Order: sequence, then structure tokens, then C-alpha cells
Amino acid sequence: MKIIAWNCNMAFRKKAAFLEAYNADIVVISECENPENLKFSPNTKLPNDMLWYGTNPHKGLGVFSYSSYKFELLDCHNPLFKNILPIAVTGGDVDFTLFAIWANNPQDKDGQYVTQVWKAIHYYEGLITKNKTILMGDFNSNTIWDKPRREANHTNVVNKLAQQQIFSTYHKYFNQLQGKEEHPTLYLYRHENKPYHLDYCFASNDFIEVLETVEMGTYHDWIVHSDHIPLIINFNI
Repeated sequence: MKIIAWNCNMAFRKKAAFLEAYNADIVVISECENPENLKFSPNTKLPNDMLWYGTNPHKGLGVFSYSSYKFELLDCHNPLFKNILPIAVTGGDVDFTLFAIWANNPQDKDGQYVTQVWKAIHYYEGLITKNKTILMGDFNSNTIWDKPRREANHTNVVNKLAQQQIFSTYHKYFNQLQGKEEHPTLYLYRHENKPYHLDYCFASNDFIEVLETVEMGTYHDWIVHSDHIPLIINFNI
């Protein structure tokens, strides 16, 4: 099972074809336009299923299946964490719970980025289990921005998930430390000299045990399309 997370920087309809070479089963796209505006070009491979959520028709969170997987947004979805979507994924080689994430909610005065993730993983604590769970997308956070006196920081999110045996696939695969990542997923303002690692795939230990590869796109291949580059995860499932 191959899954991709990418903040496409809007207009996914014009960019979907650039992901086709990876032959992904599931794609999580931040800043994706709504289905009414997704007019793909004639030669673009169409998804077999999709789920979209957002209040801005040009900039929401989309999840696409290019295989037999099907999606259902769970009834427990809390709109206070509007862009953190608990999704039942079924119909493929394994059924699991996917939390598609674009941590960006300016209406949360406590904090629109990692605070959203911190609140969500507590709210959905009973659903985030040590088996068959994946949290994936643009977290808009990194340990380098931790505020020591603030509970809702990136390190505490990582530690809270680790209590449930849920770990970052990138950090496991490349043996990296949080905040010391060698591979960026964002280039601020598209400047090559302003790299950050903000996109993640956290997976329960049953997925970690069958983790096969983790890839990132390169700056030169992807910067023309977005300030983010894709995170590509392959499980031997």
C-alpha cells in the first residue's frame, strides 16, 4: 500500500498528473479545491473514490483513492478540528482508520497549527489505537518551534502518539531525530535556502513493522508546483 501526502498549494486539478508516476493507492492533498472545481484534464488518471472537506471551495482537504480503497468520514468528526478528518478506509488489502490532516484553522485562537493536532489526538483518543491507525498530512509543525511552557507543542504530540505505539514513518525509516530532519518537505516562499520539515505520516506499529520505503520529492522537481514537496510512504501490504 502506497500513500502520499502533499500540500499542493491549490489547483490540484492542474497538478494531479504529476503524482501518477508514483502509482499511489491513497493520496492526501492539502489546499485542494472542492469536487465541483476539480475538472481534471482529459489525460489525467481519475480517482476511484474521494472525500473532501472545507469551507473555502478553493482550499480544503482532499483524500483520493486510486485503488479499491473507499472512504467514509466518521460521524464523530468534530468541526472544531475541521481539517483533521477521521476516515474509515475499507475495501483494500487492509481496513484502517486514517486521520487526514491539514493543521490550519485560524478560528482557533489557542493556536491554528499544532494546537489543532494536540486537541484532536485527545478528542479522538479512543479512536487512535496502537493498531491500524495512520495520521498523515501537513501538520504545519516541528519541534524547533516548541514553546517549553506550552503543552500543545510538536514534541508533546509526538510523545502522546508514541504512548499508543504510533510513530513517524520518516523518522523511523531514516533514523532521524525530531527537529533534526535532513529532508525538508517545505521551502518557505519557495526559497531553497529556507527548508523545513512540516509534513508527516504517523503510523501504528503494525504498519511500522511492514514499512518498506519513505521518499520525498526534490526541490527542483516540485517547487514549480508548490512550496511543499510530496511525502511518499510504501507499506508491504
